Amino acid sequence: MDWQICLNRGTPSGLRRSHPGKLNRGTRLAVLCLAFAIAFALPVRSQQRPPDLTERSLEDLMNVEVTSVSMAAEKLSGTAAAVFVITQEEIGRSGATNIPDLLRIVPGMDVAQIDANTWAISSRGFNARFTKELDVLVDGRSVYTVSFGGVFWDVLDLPLEDIERIEVIRGHGGSVWGGNAVNGVINIITKKASQTRGVSVSGGGGTIGRGFGRLQYGGSLRKATDYRIFVKYFNEGHRPDPKGNDGGDGWHMLVGGFRADSTLSTNDTLMLQGKLYDGREGTPTTDLPSVTTPAPVNIETQVNLAGGFLQGAWKHTYSSRSDTALQVSFDRYEREDVIHDTRDTVNIDFQHHIEWGERQNIVWGLEYLGSISNSHGSFYVSLVPADLKTSLYSSFIEDRVAVVPDRLYVSIGARLEHNHYSGFGFMPGAAIAWTPSSRQTLWASISQALRTPSAVDAGFRANVASFPGPGGLPVVVAFLGNPNLQDEGLIAYEAGYRTILLSSLTVDLAAFFDDYDHQETVEPGPLFPENTPSPPHLVAPFIFENLMHGEAHGFEAAVNWRVGSRWTLSPGYAFERIHMHLAPASRDTTTVSAEEGASPVHSAQLRSHVALGHGLTWDASAYFVDRLVNPSVPSYTRVDLGLSWKLGEAGTLSFVGQNLVRDHRVEFVDSTLTARTTQIKRSAYAKWTWRF
Repeated sequence: MDWQICLNRGTPSGLRRSHPGKLNRGTRLAVLCLAFAIAFALPVRSQQRPPDLTERSLEDLMNVEVTSVSMAAEKLSGTAAAVFVITQEEIGRSGATNIPDLLRIVPGMDVAQIDANTWAISSRGFNARFTKELDVLVDGRSVYTVSFGGVFWDVLDLPLEDIERIEVIRGHGGSVWGGNAVNGVINIITKKASQTRGVSVSGGGGTIGRGFGRLQYGGSLRKATDYRIFVKYFNEGHRPDPKGNDGGDGWHMLVGGFRADSTLSTNDTLMLQGKLYDGREGTPTTDLPSVTTPAPVNIETQVNLAGGFLQGAWKHTYSSRSDTALQVSFDRYEREDVIHDTRDTVNIDFQHHIEWGERQNIVWGLEYLGSISNSHGSFYVSLVPADLKTSLYSSFIEDRVAVVPDRLYVSIGARLEHNHYSGFGFMPGAAIAWTPSSRQTLWASISQALRTPSAVDAGFRANVASFPGPGGLPVVVAFLGNPNLQDEGLIAYEAGYRTILLSSLTVDLAAFFDDYDHQETVEPGPLFPENTPSPPHLVAPFIFENLMHGEAHGFEAAVNWRVGSRWTLSPGYAFERIHMHLAPASRDTTTVSAEEGASPVHSAQLRSHVALGHGLTWDASAYFVDRLVNPSVPSYTRVDLGLSWKLGEAGTLSFVGQNLVRDHRVEFVDSTLTARTTQIKRSAYAKWTWRF
């Protein structure tokens, strides 16, 4: 069980601190002033519009180039992995206002909203508030936090209009992307600045999203550099708690950012981008333990969020057969919660791509990731030590060999990694892809992946309950990290088949068997006395260990059917069974059922896109999610409808209804209590966009 009880919990009065370095009103004014100054002081160039999906053949879509599987460009149709690409066209017509809702369209992705600002998202099972087996990247920069072993989805916010595509790998990615890319990799790839020239303004509001807006300007500096700068803001209202009362989970965020792409020479390009954000979100009331009273303390809190990043990527081309890329980034975030956590991260990544001979395509690279954290805990939750510096070093190599050119490809690769907590880890992988014709691909792979411990796993204390003990002496129940934890391991076996039937139907199938070892459990330890804080009390510890193993198997299907020149249907389906087992030495009584029961066995999607003519399009999506066993959540069907109207070449007006089947429902209950559940409501919004 993922007992990471650290975020979106209440902060008692008196624990808050003043942090003058926080990004607040000054940051907001700077971002707004800079965006407006550039937008209105520079000459305007026309905004480029994305092509309509209905204008592209299904064969073109299957041959979209992806880079996340091997870090080298290859056609989607021929990749030896379960890859799903969310295109810009699909993003625009999805009706989604955030990245988590976009991921619902991917078969095999489990997306569940816990409250207004918190999600549980996983690939192929083991869903939780922090999904430790899923690596998420933006333009190759990982946003996986080593503090808590997961992703802060609430601050992964950027204009959806600026996303070129999202490449989703369901399954292993350790040999290429390293530790924590166990059950999936999501790479969000943004557009080049040259694709977003001109002024773009959008805004809207609705029943849940009370108001949102975006202003963006893109232009050129001489002939060598294209750039864009944006600012966006949104404000979302509260949702009801399970009893129908105000859940107190509303939130708002101000985000500003830029991207610049420069051609330094005929062989060199440079990309620079960055973002700042500042916001505040509510969390539902939380019961926290006390040593002075038998009853827990009920707290309602507001969480302050601030942070940003700066990223640079330099690419040098030696020839048409060889190039290098150097990426350097700096990330900082601050979350003022029960744990007031500040983390600075520097990442340096070097890659060399070379085509060797006529048949080999090799990519190798080196990476360094250094991180410094500073945390202020409390009696309730704390990290030990409070201040920590960690380093990660890794190298990888991937070789794709054309055994039979244009027909049979074999890929072999491995990554060697050294992290602060568990030392060295080795992640090899091999795959084969056979294309008997230009419209068919069969593939299979085997690989090993590792999930490395996080700061929470290794050095963590969470006091989760208290009760009177013998003689009235208080007893505090505490979860404790273990600095001796090992890596959690996986050996993954996969196979798949892709085909283009006629010219109107594509089918993508994938099956998998995953063998897990050294999975994390929570083991009871002996009572020990503690005098601080007073009064003296006993501690009943539960300590993290690696005493579980198991297996998972399943399959996924994604179909695209061009019914007619104006109508496209996209069904999807996923099935998975998880079976976990404890080692004989384990005394854990909860983790097996939680790991097996936190994800649905069956899930399905059906998306429809109809071009009605005269600039009108109608989009409908239905998502079925099977029941969750532990914690128990009933099955549900979500239906979204959207109507868009193009106002000439410059404008778009959209009306979207979401969650239309039921007015109230629960999607996920976080058993670790890192977030309290509120209900998902039926909602609607209107949005307008203008480009000039």
